[in-house]
Amino acid sequence: MPTWLIETIGMAAAIIGTIGWLPQAIKTIRTRDTSGLSLGTNAMLLTTVSLWMVYGWAIGSWPLMLGNVITVILVGIIVVLKIRHG
Repeated sequence: MPTWLIETIGMAAAIIGTIGWLPQAIKTIRTRDTSGLSLGTNAMLLTTVSLWMVYGWAIGSWPLMLGNVITVILVGIIVVLKIRHG
Protein backbone atom coordinates (compact mmCIF):
# COMPACT_ATOMS: atom_id res chain seq x y z
CA MET A 1 0.00 0.00 0.00
CA PRO A 2 1.46 3.41 -0.90
CA THR A 3 2.63 5.62 1.96
CA TRP A 4 0.38 8.50 0.90
CA LEU A 5 -2.66 6.22 1.13
CA ILE A 6 -1.68 4.96 4.57
CA GLU A 7 -1.21 8.56 5.80
CA THR A 8 -4.55 9.58 4.24
CA ILE A 9 -6.33 6.75 6.04
CA GLY A 10 -4.60 7.77 9.29
CA MET A 11 -5.57 11.41 8.84
CA ALA A 12 -9.20 10.45 8.13
CA ALA A 13 -9.29 8.35 11.30
CA ALA A 14 -7.72 11.18 13.32
CA ILE A 15 -10.21 13.75 12.03
CA ILE A 16 -13.26 11.54 12.55
CA GLY A 17 -12.11 10.39 16.00
CA THR A 18 -11.42 13.93 17.12
CA ILE A 19 -14.66 15.37 15.74
CA GLY A 20 -16.52 12.62 17.60
CA TRP A 21 -15.47 14.16 20.93
CA LEU A 22 -16.28 17.77 20.07
CA PRO A 23 -20.02 17.68 20.89
CA GLN A 24 -19.43 16.07 24.30
CA ALA A 25 -16.61 18.47 25.18
CA ILE A 26 -18.58 21.54 24.05
CA LYS A 27 -21.70 20.47 25.98
CA THR A 28 -19.67 19.72 29.11
CA ILE A 29 -17.80 23.03 28.94
CA ARG A 30 -21.01 25.01 28.42
CA THR A 31 -23.19 23.30 31.01
CA ARG A 32 -20.60 22.04 33.52
CA ASP A 33 -22.97 19.07 33.89
CA THR A 34 -20.97 15.86 34.16
CA SER A 35 -23.55 13.77 36.01
CA GLY A 36 -24.07 11.43 33.08
CA LEU A 37 -20.37 10.89 32.45
CA SER A 38 -18.20 8.15 33.87
CA LEU A 39 -14.93 9.37 35.37
CA GLY A 40 -13.39 5.91 35.06
CA THR A 41 -14.26 5.55 31.38
CA ASN A 42 -13.05 9.04 30.50
CA ALA A 43 -9.84 8.58 32.51
CA MET A 44 -9.15 5.33 30.65
CA LEU A 45 -9.85 7.04 27.34
CA LEU A 46 -7.53 9.89 28.30
CA THR A 47 -4.81 7.36 29.09
CA THR A 48 -5.41 5.52 25.82
CA VAL A 49 -5.26 8.58 23.58
CA SER A 50 -2.21 9.85 25.50
CA LEU A 51 -0.42 6.58 24.77
CA TRP A 52 -1.47 6.70 21.11
CA MET A 53 -0.12 10.26 20.96
CA VAL A 54 3.26 9.14 22.35
CA TYR A 55 3.28 6.17 19.98
CA GLY A 56 2.57 8.48 17.03
CA TRP A 57 5.46 10.68 18.09
CA ALA A 58 7.75 7.66 18.47
CA ILE A 59 7.05 6.42 14.95
CA GLY A 60 6.84 9.91 13.42
CA SER A 61 3.20 9.70 12.34
CA TRP A 62 1.75 13.23 12.13
CA PRO A 63 -1.88 12.07 11.74
CA LEU A 64 -1.57 9.91 14.86
CA MET A 65 0.10 12.67 16.85
CA LEU A 66 -2.17 15.51 15.76
CA GLY A 67 -5.46 13.67 16.16
CA ASN A 68 -4.52 12.43 19.60
CA VAL A 69 -3.13 15.76 20.83
CA ILE A 70 -6.49 17.37 20.11
CA THR A 71 -8.41 14.45 21.61
CA VAL A 72 -6.20 14.52 24.74
CA ILE A 73 -7.13 18.18 25.18
CA LEU A 74 -10.87 17.54 24.70
CA VAL A 75 -11.05 14.46 26.92
CA GLY A 76 -8.70 16.09 29.44
CA ILE A 77 -11.13 18.98 29.79
CA ILE A 78 -13.99 16.52 30.34
CA VAL A 79 -11.99 14.66 33.02
CA VAL A 80 -11.03 17.88 34.81
CA LEU A 81 -14.62 19.10 34.77
CA LYS A 82 -15.86 15.72 36.00
CA ILE A 83 -13.42 15.91 38.92
CA ARG A 84 -14.41 19.50 39.72
CA HIS A 85 -18.17 19.21 39.21
CA GLY A 86 -18.60 15.40 39.51
